Amino acid sequence: MVIYKMNNKSSDYKVYFFSFLFIVLMLIMPTGCSRIDESPEQAQTGQEKYIHLATTTSTYDSGLLDFINPVFTAETGIAVRVISLGTGAALESGRRGDADVLLVHDRSAELELVEEGYFTDRYDLMYNDFIIVGPAYDPAGIQAVDSVTGAYMIIAGSGSKFVSRGDDSGTHRMEESLWNKVGIETKGRDWYYSIGQGMGDTLRFTNEVLGYTLTDRGTYEAIKTNLDLKVLYEGDPALYNYYGIMAVNPSIHHHVKYNYAMEYINFLISDTGQDLIEAYEVNGTELFFTDIRID
Repeated sequence: MVIYKMNNKSSDYKVYFFSFLFIVLMLIMPTGCSRIDESPEQAQTGQEKYIHLATTTSTYDSGLLDFINPVFTAETGIAVRVISLGTGAALESGRRGDADVLLVHDRSAELELVEEGYFTDRYDLMYNDFIIVGPAYDPAGIQAVDSVTGAYMIIAGSGSKFVSRGDDSGTHRMEESLWNKVGIETKGRDWYYSIGQGMGDTLRFTNEVLGYTLTDRGTYEAIKTNLDLKVLYEGDPALYNYYGIMAVNPSIHHHVKYNYAMEYINFLISDTGQDLIEAYEVNGTELFFTDIRID
């Protein structure tokens, strides 16, 4: 053993050593301020409890969420902070972990992302339908056709104005699939307007240019009193519009509030939640239905 003679310099080293040791111990010791094993929900104890819901603009613009969410918050104490996006953007937001729960309407894309592990606990929640609206005088004459693909072909053939959301929303994806079915390329056509906006703004723009557009019935019913647009085509089973609810997978994004998200999902699929969805009306018209039947 080597014994060093203490002097002022070695005393300074000793002070520095024990100071350094004290700091290290303080860093690694658990404190009352945080715990590495607590969930995001536990971390909110004593603060406002909330979840982020990424959803399509149709559920927001129609007023449905303003009708349902306060009931959920009153029952659970969990606030719902709504992020209103097109379905494509909402799905991407969930993939990044920027939301806790999603309510969207692109069933095939949803199921694919569940299979890939990004989302979990998905349920078919409700449905409404898409309709084509336009000026009451119907310049292309689509009211006379018996299929939505026929309506699309007549609009294109007549060169009548058609306004697309162009925002990768569920509505936009439905519209694109219909153009693909009839084999019509819309890019570069002077009668085709792609504006990159939500449903409400798309309807208002369509109203201004006296064109046609594909819309979910809910948003149209919610704002139709401020429009001169009329329903000119409806009823094709190809236009049914299904909505799914699902949680962001906590195994991928550990920070998400999965337990709160599941409270929200379980509320919406419960009898109470389903009754609220069925009860929501605008101008005496029911906008969403819960008796899901998917072939």
